[in-house]
Amino acid sequence: MTKMPDSKTKSPAAMGFSMPAEWEPHEATWLGWPRNPTDWPDKLEVIRWVYAEIVRKISPGETVCILVNSKSEEKLARRILTRAGAESERVKFMLHPTDRGWTRDSGPLFVRRRAGRRSETAVVHFQFNAWARYPDWKNDRRVPEFAARQLKKRLFYARAKNRPFTLEGGGVDVNGRGTLLTTEECYLDPEIQVRNPGLDKGEFEAAVKANLGVTNILWLGGGITGDDTHGHVDDICRFVNPNTVVLIKEDDSRDVNYRPLAENWDRVQDFRLEDGSRPEVAPLPMPSPLYFDGERLPASYSNFYIANAAVLAPTFNDPKDRVALGILSELFPDRPVIGIHAVDLVLGFGTLHCLTQQQPAC
Repeated sequence: MTKMPDSKTKSPAAMGFSMPAEWEPHEATWLGWPRNPTDWPDKLEVIRWVYAEIVRKISPGETVCILVNSKSEEKLARRILTRAGAESERVKFMLHPTDRGWTRDSGPLFVRRRAGRRSETAVVHFQFNAWARYPDWKNDRRVPEFAARQLKKRLFYARAKNRPFTLEGGGVDVNGRGTLLTTEECYLDPEIQVRNPGLDKGEFEAAVKANLGVTNILWLGGGITGDDTHGHVDDICRFVNPNTVVLIKEDDSRDVNYRPLAENWDRVQDFRLEDGSRPEVAPLPMPSPLYFDGERLPASYSNFYIANAAVLAPTFNDPKDRVALGILSELFPDRPVIGIHAVDLVLGFGTLHCLTQQQPAC
């Protein structure tokens, strides 16, 4: 890996780096092969076949880097991918141990800078502590360093007030022009799942701007019930182009999600993008509630993933699947929108966006 002293003394923004939008061209998508049975009780084998379908839909447009814990796990993954028709020259296995494999949050988060005709991508290493909730994070926390070594990329260590800065990829979304979406529930709640104790709103914003190169931060309120991350924005609101967001809407006033989502709709009316303009806002429906052992699951159509060759959107055997896919198809005219069955995936309290992490092209 390139040894750059400035990577420890200067922030990404100070060196001209910023986080690209997800729809911009990728060099690769990173995944962690599913291995933790507690994420999907009695469903781990089924989930591996869902992963194969995800890989099959992503790999026509870009490399898929899959983290595996061992050679035996790689052998198992290759067998399943081959039988599913997903094995290809674009699938690369990366030997590194993981705890949970939710790569959006623990994997490498990339930034990019351009200088004339040249460009460079780098990895920002945010502190990962399993959403300030679970004890198994030590292997996952090392993934960004591993990725930077493997790719020979510059590595930045995210800092805030001279200490490691905790942030997950699912807690933020960017338009690639300077604006970032996040939620107060996730990063400002003073009592529940506190990622950065003692960091106030202004200090959090300063750290995000320094480490992701954004200039404008838009705050929603709360997330949806069942989200064990405590308010990740990728379950409620996403950019689909530089000036348009989709925002989840619950029409049933009796549903527990109705009030917090309605508050977010009130907030978005006051949003301004980095150029001072109002964003366009398109509604996405909520599927009917899904439960496991009496616990509400965070099923959401906004947990889609924008790959080079397609947009992969979660579906839930619900009449609103077709509505959501239709809305997303109109918003992404440049690539097909493909539904991926996510009733089993969401048992792990996340779906497609939570599992994936894009590596932007230079």
